[in-house]
Amino acid sequence: MKRYNYRAKEKATGKIVKGNIQADNEQLAGRLLVDQGLIPETLVEEGSTNPLTKLTSRVTQKDRIMFTRQLSTLIGAGLPLSTALRTVAEQTESKGMRGVAEEILAYAESGKSLYEAFSAHPHIFNGVYLALIQAGEKSGTLDIALKRLADQEEQDAAMLSKIRGALVYPAIILVVIIAVLLFMMFAVVPQVESLYKDMGEELPGLTQGLVNLTNFFVSFWWLILIVITTTCVGLFFFIKRTKTGRHIADSIKIHVPIFGGLFRKLYVSRFARTAEMLLSTGVPMVDSVTIAINAVSNVVVEEEYSKAIEMLKGGKTLSESLVEREYMLPLVPQMAGIGEESGKIDEMLGKAAKVYEDELYNQINNISTMIEPILMVIMAGLIGIVVGGTLLPIYSLVNSVAV
Repeated sequence: MKRYNYRAKEKATGKIVKGNIQADNEQLAGRLLVDQGLIPETLVEEGSTNPLTKLTSRVTQKDRIMFTRQLSTLIGAGLPLSTALRTVAEQTESKGMRGVAEEILAYAESGKSLYEAFSAHPHIFNGVYLALIQAGEKSGTLDIALKRLADQEEQDAAMLSKIRGALVYPAIILVVIIAVLLFMMFAVVPQVESLYKDMGEELPGLTQGLVNLTNFFVSFWWLILIVITTTCVGLFFFIKRTKTGRHIADSIKIHVPIFGGLFRKLYVSRFARTAEMLLSTGVPMVDSVTIAINAVSNVVVEEEYSKAIEMLKGGKTLSESLVEREYMLPLVPQMAGIGEESGKIDEMLGKAAKVYEDELYNQINNISTMIEPILMVIMAGLIGIVVGGTLLPIYSLVNSVAV
């Protein structure tokens, strides 16, 4: 029996908890945590330095999407579950995903449910995935549940790709700004200083400040590098490892100019889309909303949305529970109300998610346009200071020589 230290999130509250658990292997430890109502984030054997399991580190989102899509297609074609799993395991090119598929196959052939088999790999299959697997298995619509999972993951991956692509141009501008400033400070400013020394003149205040800054960088570059590295590493662990740090980071996301609105639409569309998928496969309302809230992946928004769960348990409708929630955009409770009256609440939530997803795509495509003027103003200001500190002294010297 081995002992594993874990860091997990409570399904019901979203609270992060830490502890240790004994099990024969990592998969069984993960399954035990899931049975306790926890969603493991890290699972480390005592004495090991690897924060994630070896198997998980080799499974990418693309591997999971391909696995889900192939399994959905084969089950939908009428193949028995064991045959479908064996076929997927043989066809996948990812060694990590192949190992996962083989273990799921072993679980299934031993008489366990598919939900139990997938639950043994909580680092790979999240709460949304497991809930849809369970609902699809019970309702006999496993292929449809898997297809929806694959579609949603592909959509999430495409959105992340769009965001990264939209940030490429601003990043290039930022690099150019830094390169120009460094060139001016390290190539031009020292020459101006040398020229003034030869002339026996005193440097203007702005130029002297640039010279002092350049000399500081040259003399203490190692200290600057240490400070920057230490700060970045410290912030990373503060945000990733502490509840306060994550709370601050997530709060900044939804309040920062330009991007705050994008993040809010992302979280609302993610909540509505996840709830739509779960409700359409027969997951009970309270469970669907709870899992959808956990799928948001922002603790500030999750805490606010979680207030709706108690209202649901108290007999309120979903639309009534969501209408007063901060960070909840108005279309979702409106569409939920229409769905409650028509009996098509899952369909209405899907339509609300589609509206915000379309708006999000359009805004993401315009990110470069929104950021470019701001970067240009910053670049003009910084370069103006450096150019002023180098050219004005030269003009001053020319005027003094002319006189």
